[in-house]
Amino acid sequence: MHRAASLSEEVYDAIFARLMALKIPPGARITVDNLVRELAVSQTPIREALGRLEGEGLVIKTHLVGYSAAPQITRARFEELYDLRLLLEPEMAGRAAAAMTDEALSALTGAAGVNLRGAGADERARYPQFARQDAVFHDMILEVGGNELVRETLAHQHTHFHIFRLMFHALVTEEALDEHEALLAAFAARDVEAARVAMRVHLERSRERLSPAFDL
Repeated sequence: MHRAASLSEEVYDAIFARLMALKIPPGARITVDNLVRELAVSQTPIREALGRLEGEGLVIKTHLVGYSAAPQITRARFEELYDLRLLLEPEMAGRAAAAMTDEALSALTGAAGVNLRGAGADERARYPQFARQDAVFHDMILEVGGNELVRETLAHQHTHFHIFRLMFHALVTEEALDEHEALLAAFAARDVEAARVAMRVHLERSRERLSPAFDL
């Protein structure tokens, strides 16, 4: 672990990656002392990182017990999250296309994660990166769409982190990047209907990719 001004962020990234790659399985105890040894840092940045992850719904702190990884979402919750997203996100993608500016399009292009493609990184190493960028990309679309209540509602669910913990599969990244590019094309054309369709297709395919996790 590099000692630098960004130490807290590095520690957070390291623990986040372990959670997303299921190296820390859902429901498992997270021992601060073990992380101190693994990451060769003091308790302070680890506790800061765990507090941040608790706020994101990935870690649970129990009085007199300590920290543990959040349990895996149930199939029912998974279906409810996608039902909610399909009700809200296609419409917001259409609104984002209508309100799109060159500046917003540039920011969305940077957040879409396409830079991860062909980077030569290990698939499991880039999977947590894509989970993070996917959350940012979708949140930025909601921001451009202009409905803060919808944005806050979806952000509160921490949807992306929970669904990406369901399973690791390279196709989750590769196919999603293709779908992100389709969204970017619709935004670039300021095509409201194409943006709605691209978002609906993206969410439906994402649901199909991840639902087999419940059959394992």
